[in-house]
Amino acid sequence: MASSPEYLEYVLDLLADVPEVSSRKMMGEYVLYASGKVFGGIYDDRFLVKDTHASRAVLQEKELPYEGG
Repeated sequence: MASSPEYLEYVLDLLADVPEVSSRKMMGEYVLYASGKVFGGIYDDRFLVKDTHASRAVLQEKELPYEGG
């Protein structure tokens, strides 16, 4: 299932205070960038953040984008 443009706008509104956030549509989903670097994406209308040391320190819950991912 492809993500909706409305969900993308919702997430971008949530990230309005993050400098230089942009998105790029790829195969029906969206990759999110901050200052030109990938930090996450929108997949099946879910906002997912790249798994890094910094994101693990801030986020409590972890959900994989797909089994084995």
